[in-house]
Amino acid sequence: MKLFVNREVHTGKALKRLSDESTSIDSMAKAANTGVQDFLLKMENLTYSPTEFILDCLNHSEQRSFITAVVFLIYLVTLVGNVLVILVIMLDHQLQSPMYFYIGILACIDLTCSTNIIPRMLSAVLFDRVVPKIACFAQLYTLHHLEVMQTFLLTFMAYDRYVAVVNPLRYPSIITNRTVAASFVLSNILGLIAVIPFVLLASGLHFCRTNVVPYCMCDHATMVRIACVDYITYLIPGSTVCALFLLFPLGTIIFSYSKIVQAVLKISSKEGRRKTFSTCLTHLMVVGIFYIPLFIAYVLPSTGTTAEDYNVIAIIPCIIPPMFNPVIYSFRNKEIKKGIIKLVCKRRIVPESNKH
Repeated sequence: MKLFVNREVHTGKALKRLSDESTSIDSMAKAANTGVQDFLLKMENLTYSPTEFILDCLNHSEQRSFITAVVFLIYLVTLVGNVLVILVIMLDHQLQSPMYFYIGILACIDLTCSTNIIPRMLSAVLFDRVVPKIACFAQLYTLHHLEVMQTFLLTFMAYDRYVAVVNPLRYPSIITNRTVAASFVLSNILGLIAVIPFVLLASGLHFCRTNVVPYCMCDHATMVRIACVDYITYLIPGSTVCALFLLFPLGTIIFSYSKIVQAVLKISSKEGRRKTFSTCLTHLMVVGIFYIPLFIAYVLPSTGTTAEDYNVIAIIPCIIPPMFNPVIYSFRNKEIKKGIIKLVCKRRIVPESNKH
């Protein structure tokens, strides 16, 4: 009986010892886990300055080949269309007037905007996804500069139509080639001023988690998202600048066309009203094609979209308007349409005549 009791005592002590050892092991495991978490947290907060970024563009999309082919076709149409418009305005002396110079400048901006985005995007999809930091930020600044520049150029074009309709007798003295040159320089300066806040904000960005950009291009909102900074603090100033430099010109355009509509309604002949509306409608279509995709790109991401959806939303304002603008002017403007036909036919006839 005594032996049995001693065995129970020894067994109880052994179980207690095992329990204490188990508790000790659990404590050590918890301490180790806490240490790992603290280490990871410190590593996450450890910032660095990457020399390059990786564009994770359409690499997981099932329609990657199709989208790439479509984007390449859009770029080809954009190049051909805008180059034709620029050449026609340069070579045809009848088109060297303020209104057509504005169209030529718009074509140059469209060409630059597409070239700033599409070649880099196609390169990231097909070849090398790595983008140097300088190239990434250069694309960011160029993108915002061109957007602001185009908004003010469209405003000056609206003023051009306003003077032509409301005060046609004074149009030759108010809208001159010098006026076009001054408005181009002013649009450029305003575009550079608008970029300054983005330069200052981007200079304060620190990266700690990743240098992978989950989109097809570098823009301000994307860089802020992957940086180790307060998202709201950095995004609000940039959004404010965009709203100021995009909405103010739009308000001016709307005001100009409200006055144009009032003036057109006073024209007695139906043919006169039709011609005036037709001239202004071309510019209004260009304004709509520029602003509508831009607003969609700024508003929809805040509603919660996937990376693939945002890729499409963000790219559309950069590649669709530059493609459609020369098409609109080619089909709706008789002079440009005639000039393009004359230019193309002339280029085709000259080589044939040289054979004889």
